[in-house]
Amino acid sequence: MKVNMMHGAGGEVMGELLQTLTKFTHNNAGGIGLEALDDGAVIPFAGENLVFTTDSHVVRPIFFPGGDIGRISVCGTVNDLAMMGGRPIALSCGMIIEEGFETANLERIVASMDEALGEAGASIVTGDTKVVERGALDGIAINTAGIGIAKRIVRDNGLVPGDVIIVSGTLGDHGLAIMAHREGFDLGEQIHSDVAPLSKMMEKVMEAGTIHAMKDPTRGGFASAINEMAKKAGVCVRIREDQVPIRKSVKSAAAMLGIDPLEVANEGKVVMGVPAMDADAILAALRSHKYGKDATVIGTVTTGAHVIMETAIGGERFIEPPMGDPVPRVC
Repeated sequence: MKVNMMHGAGGEVMGELLQTLTKFTHNNAGGIGLEALDDGAVIPFAGENLVFTTDSHVVRPIFFPGGDIGRISVCGTVNDLAMMGGRPIALSCGMIIEEGFETANLERIVASMDEALGEAGASIVTGDTKVVERGALDGIAINTAGIGIAKRIVRDNGLVPGDVIIVSGTLGDHGLAIMAHREGFDLGEQIHSDVAPLSKMMEKVMEAGTIHAMKDPTRGGFASAINEMAKKAGVCVRIREDQVPIRKSVKSAAAMLGIDPLEVANEGKVVMGVPAMDADAILAALRSHKYGKDATVIGTVTTGAHVIMETAIGGERFIEPPMGDPVPRVC
């Protein structure tokens, strides 16, 4: 087997590559390690839960409506920490830069990263820089790793029957913003990426009630995230199509491109399963924050298996995990 673009797209095909990439016998530091394939690791240390995660970013184009590679590199890592219940503290930043890259663009990227760090309440504390020869790289690649502290750990495998499924806002914005920008589509209402740091919002949400499981639906989109959550928990998730929030402009772009908006990346959203009795309080906490104002309940968890969409016309269909994200190089 040779690696192809689908192996990095976050869907079923990526699972084949992960079978090779996760063959470490030393993969756990006493808490939640690599074997869990969660959004991060948890390392017990001096009576605290340290959350640790890392992510690499190869976005094309590096500047897009609503964000850039700098903002997404900070937000991606901050959000992975937040999905485990972690409050971000410190990040590292490694940049690989192609010879000839404009320093003005570097300044713009760093300023964008700094703005996102300010929103998240975190800092870049260490880093590394490499320059490669012209043609060896598509401009710039950024790796960020982060550590945080969690009072209460949240996993992506904790769904239980009776939970309700909440999404914090509209789905498909980031992937379709990138794709529409690449294709030069004029849709009247410009589609903007949703890339945002969710840590401050999630601090309020975790104080509002119990969260059994959560995940940010990045590569592979909502379809990949909800299938992974359901499979790990061994439950069935039923989604109401008429409750799923998708912007009209995103639906239009997706229809023109032949793409399911549920299968494309989001960079400022969270999917969570919560007890029904806590749903109203958690929704209120989400909606009180600018990044959660469109939060809504979209489904329920039952016994069984699979993810099932109850369609607007009264039918049912499976929401299958995508083979890969149909929009490559988005994060």
